[in-house]
Parts: sequence; C-alpha cells; structure tokens
Amino acid sequence: MATFLAVPLKQTQEVELIKPMRSFIQNTFSQADPDDYNKALNEFSKLRNLMIAKSVDKHDSALEILYRYYDIKLFAIKNKLPIAENQIRVNFKWRDAFDKESLFSGKRILAIASGSYEKVCMLFNIAALQTQIAEVQNHDSDEGLKTSAKYFQSASGIFGHLKDVVLSHIQQDPTPDMNPDTLNALSALMVAQAQETIYRKCANDKMKDVMVAKVVHQCSELYADAMKLMQLSTLKELWPKEWIPTVVMKQAAFHAMAEFYQSCVCKEARSYGEQIARLQHANDLMAASSQRGGTTFNFRNEQGKIQRELQSAKKDNDFIYHDKVPDVKTLDPIGKAQIAKPSPLPSKEFSDKFQDLFSKLVPIPVYDALNAFENRKNTIISGEIGRLREASTLMNSVLASLNLPAAIEDVSGSNKVPQSVLDKAKQVQDQGGMQHLDKLINDLPELLCRNREILDDCIKQLDDEELSDKQLRDQFKERWSRTPSDKLTKPMKDECMKYKHILDTAIGADKVVQEKYASHKSAIALLSKPSVS
Repeated sequence: MATFLAVPLKQTQEVELIKPMRSFIQNTFSQADPDDYNKALNEFSKLRNLMIAKSVDKHDSALEILYRYYDIKLFAIKNKLPIAENQIRVNFKWRDAFDKESLFSGKRILAIASGSYEKVCMLFNIAALQTQIAEVQNHDSDEGLKTSAKYFQSASGIFGHLKDVVLSHIQQDPTPDMNPDTLNALSALMVAQAQETIYRKCANDKMKDVMVAKVVHQCSELYADAMKLMQLSTLKELWPKEWIPTVVMKQAAFHAMAEFYQSCVCKEARSYGEQIARLQHANDLMAASSQRGGTTFNFRNEQGKIQRELQSAKKDNDFIYHDKVPDVKTLDPIGKAQIAKPSPLPSKEFSDKFQDLFSKLVPIPVYDALNAFENRKNTIISGEIGRLREASTLMNSVLASLNLPAAIEDVSGSNKVPQSVLDKAKQVQDQGGMQHLDKLINDLPELLCRNREILDDCIKQLDDEELSDKQLRDQFKERWSRTPSDKLTKPMKDECMKYKHILDTAIGADKVVQEKYASHKSAIALLSKPSVS
C-alpha cells in the first residue's frame, strides 16, 4: 500500500480583530455607515476562529474554510484594512509546524503585527492541509490518485511561491518551517509525491512498460532532488524522524521499479541478457531501499515480484537463450517523463464561494485619491468664486463712476433733453468749456517736458556728486572716511527711478486721454454750448 508524507499545520490562537478594525474604519472612513461593516467584522472574526477549529479536519470542507479566510485577507481587506504595527495593530502568533517542543528549546513561536505574516502562514497551512487530504485518499482508486496528484502539485506550487516571498513579507528571521531552504525542500518533496501518484495510476492502468519506466524513473530522480535538499545540515534535524528514511527508501525503490519496467521492455525485444542485468540491478536497488527504510519499507510486494522475475529470466536464459548478461554500467540510461509539476497559485480567489465582506469600503488609495480630488475641486471652485467677486466689485465701481444705472433715464415719448444731460453740460460750461479743455490738452507736452527736465537735472546732480565722491576717495583713500555716496543717495536714486517710471507711464496715459478727447470732442463741444429754452 502506498504511503505518503503529509506536512503538519502551523498552530495559531484566536485574536481580537473587531475592535481595532472598527476603530480604524471610524478614523479613516469617517463617512462609512456602521451597518456596512459591523456585520462584516463579526463574520470575518468568526471565520478566523472557524479556520482554527476546522484545520484539524482532513477534508475538502475544512480546506474551503481556509480558502475563504485567505481570499478575504488577500482580496477583500488588503488595500482597505491594512494590519501593521502603525495601522491596525493585531498581533498574530504562529507556531512552527515542525516544533517538537523539547525540554531545552521550548516552543518555537513567532508573533508579528502584520497582515502579510498572517497571509504567508495561511498559505503554508493551505498547502499543509492539501498534503494531509492527499495522504488520506484511497490510493487504490483512480479518483483517489487523481485527487492526491492535484493536491500534491498545488502544495508544491504554494511552497515554491512562499520560498520566494516569505522573507519580504516577514522582514525578520522566520521560524524554521518558513525558512526558504525548508520551503524549497517541501516543494521538491511534494512534486515527487505527485509524480509517484501518477506513476501508480500508470501502473494500475497497465500502460506500456516503456512509458511507465520513464514516469517512475523521473519519480526516483525527483525523490533524489528532495533527498538532497532535506539532508542539508541546517534542516536534517527539523523533519519528523521517519521522513528522511522514507524519502531515501523511495528514491532507491522507484529506481528499482524503473529498472524492472525497462527489463519488461527488454523481454519484449528479446534482449534477455539486458533483461537479466536490469532485474539484477533492480533487485540490488530494492535491497538497498529495504536497508535504508528499515521499518518504513513498504515495497515487499514489488521486491518479491522483481525476485520472481529475475529467477524466471535466469532459468529461461540458462536453459534456452544463453544470452550474454552485460554489465549494468554499459546499459543505455532509462528515459524520463516528468508529468507532475508545481501548480501556480490561482490568479484569482482560491474559493469559488468567495464573497467580499467589505465590498462597501473602498481601497485606501482610492479613498485618498477621492479626498485629493475633492480638495482640488474645492480649491478651484473657491478661486473661481473669488475671481467672480472681484469682477463684480470692479463692475459695480465702474457703474458707480458712470452714475449707472441711475444715469439711464426713460426719455420715451418726450422730445426734451434729459435733465441729467443738461446738468453735465452746465458743469462743462462752468469749468471753462471747450477752451479750457483744449488748453489742458495742449499743455500736456510742455508739462511733460518740464517734469522730465527737472527729473533729469536731479539725476545728473546725484551722478555728479557720486563721481566727485569716487574721485576724492581714490585721491585720499582711507583718509576719505565719510559714507560712500552711492549708499547715501540710494533712496533718492530709487525715488528718481520711481518718478521716471511714472513719467513713462504718463506718456501712454496722455496718449489715451488725447485719443479719447479727439474721439469725443464733438460731443464735448455740444455740451459747451449754451442751452436753449
């Protein structure tokens, strides 16, 4: 009967999830409705406790609970409820799966407030439970062998994935079961066991001997790979005591079975000498397997079959064929056919029944982006409102300066000049009329020239004074101790520059005034005339 090795599960304890997660939601998602998450928090906490209780059941229903809890950890709360030291602080304690708890070493337990740590420990337990379910299948049935192959390959893929990511997720020294070397060895062991189940199905289905030989030879090679990894000095003492003897036993036994099936191929090809050589080698390998396995050796039936075939082949060759038996070292190597391979992790959820308990909470990056959008929108709106108010104030000022809308009078149905126009005409006449305005406009160039002459004279006097000060300073050097002219006169020069800028601006303003006066001169002339009763 086939025997397989199953990985023990990591053990954990119940933790308080509801209070810290509710507090985080209230502080982070201030607008979230409590009805949207209180029930979800209770269900999530119950699911974790159920996961702990059901992990001991070697059944698909228990595996489904682990799947559901892991899926929620990975897909539902990963970006919504981050469990970490500085966010949602929940301390997860997980015990080493291979912890023997000796008197001197005590328990090997690692506690970290990290959702990533919980996730990798859950992945380990999913793989471990898959190996346990695979172990208890009926390996005399096709369905049992198929199920075992599926779960062993899946477990191999998970252990291989963990090997690559565990250190980045834990970011401190892991327990020995989570060491990358340990996980690598477990991945190799599980794919070897998956290949074994496939070999046994091939044998049960009575496939061609040449194909079975290749499959079982690859099985031996995979056990050899697992054996090397498991016998690393840092790992040898970690495994249960029967594991290494079982692996080294199977490596030799399956090599023996590969030689046996290849001998059957030789028999069909009437290569009786090679048949005997391979059977002798198979018998030697099976004897070595028995010695290595000790009490774990469970290939008695196969060993007896090889011995009977060897005796029969020798007898036939001695009496009938007289074929020369070659040295086994000169024989062609048996081919290999690897059917079992580590299964990649599913890109989506493990469970077909996955339900996002926290679907009404948006991921934190999305929530932050929404807040940033709202803040930016409010800033833009506030700016536009400010500009609108400024424009409204300016418009009101212009209207007030034009006495609008009060200046707009209803003159419909009347041929009289509005009183407001008559009042403005009187103001123009009282201030000198067109003659006064013409004089002001004509005086502008002269006034500008006079102002510029005064300003230029001031600047020249300051420059002359600075030049004189520089000459005297060069002449008397350190004896000329008064404050330098450029420092004393800087405020005055700044004033000069200011008035120079004002004059430059005034030139443009004068031009505008002259253009407007020219444009409205006829209307102003009309206002300058005396009114007619």
